[in-house]
Amino acid sequence: MKQLSSWACMPGDTRGRLHPEAGGGARGPRDAFQRDRDRIIHSISFRRLRHKTQVFLAPDGDHFRVRLTHSLEVAQIGRAIARALGLNEDLTEALCLAHDIGHPPFGHAGEDALEAALAGKGGFDHNGQTLRTLTLLDSPYPSWNGLNLTWDTLEGLAKHNGPIHEPQWALAAADAEFPLELDSWPSLEAQVAAIADDIAYDNHDIDDGLRAGLLTLDQIMAVPMIASAWADVEARFPGVSAKRLTGELIRSQIGSMVNDFIAETKARIVESGVETAEDVRRAGRCLAGFSPAMRDAERGLKRFMYANLYHHPSQLAAADSAQQVVSGLFSAYVADPALLPWEWREALPGDEPWRSRHIADFIAGMTDRYAIARYRELCGTIDLPEEF
Repeated sequence: MKQLSSWACMPGDTRGRLHPEAGGGARGPRDAFQRDRDRIIHSISFRRLRHKTQVFLAPDGDHFRVRLTHSLEVAQIGRAIARALGLNEDLTEALCLAHDIGHPPFGHAGEDALEAALAGKGGFDHNGQTLRTLTLLDSPYPSWNGLNLTWDTLEGLAKHNGPIHEPQWALAAADAEFPLELDSWPSLEAQVAAIADDIAYDNHDIDDGLRAGLLTLDQIMAVPMIASAWADVEARFPGVSAKRLTGELIRSQIGSMVNDFIAETKARIVESGVETAEDVRRAGRCLAGFSPAMRDAERGLKRFMYANLYHHPSQLAAADSAQQVVSGLFSAYVADPALLPWEWREALPGDEPWRSRHIADFIAGMTDRYAIARYRELCGTIDLPEEF
């Protein structure tokens, strides 16, 4: 492995785990961050991402991305960046793999439905739910709740998008048990994971949108950065069909964004004078990011994607159906908790808001197809996109 930079997180310097483990938890040659990554990969909550929405609801098509494949792609981009910057690749990978574990079924549509269902009871936030899942709900070990991940991993998951001054209840509860210094910036590994997520979905959602026929090449040429990249790809591969060039376009876009991000982040690190991981947390600003030109281009791409893909009429109709499924399930379980599986029914709190939050925990852990099956069982038929 490449020697780490002085500002990287070192597994030997971790602030540890909430629950002490015999022998430090060591099994074999893995260090603390490698064990975190492996615990995430082996968790039930990670496996469920296989059947959770990325862009298209519960896709049966073999070629569309889901939350699991998206998370793997984020991890691949994150590791490449971490290596170039001399950061800890294992911590970066753990953060990339786990960053979406708190997403409920149907992605943001499901999140909106749970937010509405918990109105007046603290609401719902997928990032807080990630911490709640990994520290409480997903509990495969006999001696403690959760996966007992290191402080460094939990800190990065909590605030990879920056300091949090008013945490939502789920994140606040995790922070109260194991304080994560929410008002400071996270490690560079966490900052890299956040941008790796953006790079992955900015480009792979284009690929899926074209494959689904909701976007066309003519449409995406309205985005200057894409039009420029397409012209370059056509010049390098004259006479090759547009269908085969699309993959090269996506690869080219990702490469350009990654290279820009690495160069800009290196410059910011030098300018800031940071020498340790703790210096990064005390820097008072984000040290990882795009250059101003790439930042503006990437924001333009996001605006295009919201207008033309995420808010496409068929996507909005699917989101309406998804929200109906989630809100219908929540209402059914609130009205008759006996409908819950026995282990969830046995643990149901007697008082609000914890009673409703417990039901939301159960629904948030569902896959798209499980939620659809339970809705049809408990609530009846529903109009769903053709792939169902």
